[in-house]
Amino acid sequence: MISQDPAFYISGVLAQNRLILSKTITLIESTLESHQILAKAILDGLLPYTGKAVRLGITGVPGVGKSTFVEALGIYLIEKSHRLAVLAVDPSSTRSGGSILADKTRMEQLSIQEAAFIRPSPSMCTLGGVAKKTRETMLVCEAAGYDVIFVETVGVGQSETTVASMVDFFLVLMLAGAGDELQGIKKGVLELSDAMAITKADGDNIKKAGQAQKEYETAFHLLRPSSNTWSPPVLTCSSLTGDGIKAVWETVTAHRSKFIKTGEFDEKRKQQSLDWMWALVDQGLKDRFYNNITVKKHISVLLKAVENKEKAPLAAANELLSLLD
Repeated sequence: MISQDPAFYISGVLAQNRLILSKTITLIESTLESHQILAKAILDGLLPYTGKAVRLGITGVPGVGKSTFVEALGIYLIEKSHRLAVLAVDPSSTRSGGSILADKTRMEQLSIQEAAFIRPSPSMCTLGGVAKKTRETMLVCEAAGYDVIFVETVGVGQSETTVASMVDFFLVLMLAGAGDELQGIKKGVLELSDAMAITKADGDNIKKAGQAQKEYETAFHLLRPSSNTWSPPVLTCSSLTGDGIKAVWETVTAHRSKFIKTGEFDEKRKQQSLDWMWALVDQGLKDRFYNNITVKKHISVLLKAVENKEKAPLAAANELLSLLD
């Protein structure tokens, strides 16, 4: 039975009740209109208790070991008395919308830690490898007292800009020795990143990791930094041995300290709030379009007309949009 009282969820989240926290996130992710109305009231009530956590986005090419890295860094942070929330986004099926949601099984040590909260969410085919409600979920976790938030994405996809627009620090993981490293990642992702970490730098792979590190350092030197305060470093690490994990976190905290000192941190957070608002406006307009009764009546006819080359796509699009007038 879902309570209709926002205070039930607000007080439960603030009391760090994990069950109510999970129920709140489920409510926020729901597409039912009644749930969305309730979710908005809950978020309004929790908003004053948010914004203090370190928000870290983590992405990388397939096979780089994102979940293993997240677990290694997460265990390190918990040992340093941090409380960690991991928002691990699983790829959704383009046919069924289903999702594997296996991150908890991949993070066996981290998932049993009292100070860790792992929330797998389906990406629902959104660009950037993030769930539609990742931003809202992040705020709820902050209100629940988690001072570090990881957003582990599906991988280097078409629009990692979405990830970078909601975190304080964007970390790209790369794998050495896979061949053509510089071709394996898009320039745009390099421009968004605040640091890169070459993973699996252990055993026979240490030399390859060092070589890849030099190649990426050269690549970063060819790009203009997004801030005069920070030049993205290239690190090496091993989730297996733990080597380099501490250095990664120290890089994140050094970046945060510098940006707070220059005022860039506050400016970035303000811009992210505006980006979030416009993203919600875009989504809202799209939802209103598809839910419009007149559009629903005409859309199938126009789709067939375009498919049969009886009407140009531009003319059909303009006709559909005119139905909203």
